[in-house]
Amino acid sequence: MGVSYEVILVFDCSPDQGWERIVEECARDPAVVGVKLSRNFGQHYAITAGLAQARGEWVVVMDCDLQDRPEEIPRFYEKAREGYEVVVGQRAERQDSFGKRLSSRLFHRAFRLLSGIETDASVANFGIYSRKVIQAVLSMNEPYRLFPLLVLWLGFTRTELEVEHSQRAAGDSGYSFKSLCRLAADAILSFSNRPLHLTVVFGAAVSLLTALAGATYFGMALQGVFAVSGYASLILSIWFLSGVIIFFLGVVAIYVGRHFTMTKGRPLYVVEQVVRSNADSEN
Repeated sequence: MGVSYEVILVFDCSPDQGWERIVEECARDPAVVGVKLSRNFGQHYAITAGLAQARGEWVVVMDCDLQDRPEEIPRFYEKAREGYEVVVGQRAERQDSFGKRLSSRLFHRAFRLLSGIETDASVANFGIYSRKVIQAVLSMNEPYRLFPLLVLWLGFTRTELEVEHSQRAAGDSGYSFKSLCRLAADAILSFSNRPLHLTVVFGAAVSLLTALAGATYFGMALQGVFAVSGYASLILSIWFLSGVIIFFLGVVAIYVGRHFTMTKGRPLYVVEQVVRSNADSEN
């Protein structure tokens, strides 16, 4: 491409002894930078750690499993030079399992419903971002992070570029169904307070239906329809409304708990070591 570059590899304490390989690459190639986190903080925190070390005017974010193809980088760069601050890859055909594709579609549908933000299931982290965008992302210190949603919220000029999505080169995804559900909940609750508004709407709807049902039963009682008062309907109503109340109290409690986490002011991640070349290492 005729440009100077660096390759930043972030090691988030995966069990494959990858840090030793990264150090070897740093010793072999001065363009390679190794960043070792003190523990596994999660993918999007690892991305943030890498962005903090990046020095380029343009930064490409990609996964290391090579489903994001390095061959697409020149196309990203050329497209960005047309005047875009963000160019993200739009995967024409995802090379993932059926379960992962299905869960992704369900997440994006639920996220659009509960946040009001339009997202695209074919777009992920892979893309090129200007220094202005990277600095804006790094200025956001909120503890619950999803990199593509942070970039989307910033609102810089962006475009999509259709890219080929490859099969995973090695290893298995670190995301289990449980972790994917947790990630989805983090995204929805961090980027929108619409669930709180929906609790108000649902509560008002239940109250309205209860009033209508009460008026109906009162009229039926006046007509002598009920000879004996029901027990099952009363108990089921109590159980149902108690469950609804507890559920929505839980939603509010989650928001309060997130506020508590933010007030702690802890760092988003901890870097144990940075290796920039065979003669330049920081602890």
